[in-house]
Amino acid sequence: MTNQSNVNKASVIFNPVVDYDSVLSLFLEEFNTRWSNVKPSPETGLEGYEELTILGSGSFGQVALSRDKSTGDYYAIKLMMKERIVKMKQVAHVHNEKRVLACIKFPFLIYLEFSRKDFDLLYLGLPFINGGELFTYHRKMRKFNEKQARFYAAQVFLAFEYLHFLHLLYRDLKPENVMLDKNGYIKITDFGFVKKVDTRTMTLCGTPEYLAPEVIQSKPYGSCVDWWAFGVFIYEMVNGSSPFAPFNRDIMVMYGKICEGDYKMIQSFSPELKDLVDNLLQVDLSKRFGSLINGNKDIKNHDWFKPIDWFGILNQEAPAPYVPQIAHAEDLSNFDKFPEFHRGPKSKICRFCDTFAEF
Repeated sequence: MTNQSNVNKASVIFNPVVDYDSVLSLFLEEFNTRWSNVKPSPETGLEGYEELTILGSGSFGQVALSRDKSTGDYYAIKLMMKERIVKMKQVAHVHNEKRVLACIKFPFLIYLEFSRKDFDLLYLGLPFINGGELFTYHRKMRKFNEKQARFYAAQVFLAFEYLHFLHLLYRDLKPENVMLDKNGYIKITDFGFVKKVDTRTMTLCGTPEYLAPEVIQSKPYGSCVDWWAFGVFIYEMVNGSSPFAPFNRDIMVMYGKICEGDYKMIQSFSPELKDLVDNLLQVDLSKRFGSLINGNKDIKNHDWFKPIDWFGILNQEAPAPYVPQIAHAEDLSNFDKFPEFHRGPKSKICRFCDTFAEF
């Protein structure tokens, strides 16, 4: 199994004397090799693993903290009920999520350690990131100063730059999908809406307050939807709530405001932050940062990001503004409590075997 610190500490790769675009090209080559060689999961269920407690809950299952009985290593294992997946017509989504997680390797993204299946359930074994959600910490602090927001935003930018280079759209950025590791650095999680797109797509998905106008209007879109969401994310980090939160009680009114780009710019934002947010939250794609001739370089080289040492962030050498308090390996103080979900009796035959044959 891959050791988490080896994946995170990639200082050999992230060397300032090596052109970063050529590093991304190497990542693309590795990703494409893995993409064409994804194998079906062993049908051993969680044999060899001990389920300890529930970390989170989702549409068709839960995430359980589990321990490998032979090594003592801890994992966050996503348990998904086949029956619910089929009922909710999410079969293709689940196959895609597993494939993406198996193929990506980047410091600020969660990745697949292993996958399993049995008669009733599918399992995705992920690293246990025990610092909790950025959302929970942000809610406790109410808002971040610009320096702290910039630290997290720089990591999200680098993660999106990597994903987009691989032709992957993330499409679900929000503080709830950003985890904090034991060192205070981020891990973006939940790849249910990630899609490999070479040109454009039109699927309506994501979180309402973060949706780009073109998604709401059912227009073909590309990676620029992630840069719109990035603008919303930065605004929320510093302000305490998203630019469209004042209208979220009536979703159609909120969608109207998003499509008009009608939001209040916060006067306490620095001039640099105002300019960056203004250029990211552009309804007109011909004006939005990320879609202009310089691509994402307009964001990376923006004055608001001037204090950032990008290689210092990549190699996790910059001091984190907040390091989660973690007493021991099974410390769950950074997580909310969730009840166990009812799985029902185990089936005696394989359910939906053909449907999930390639999972």
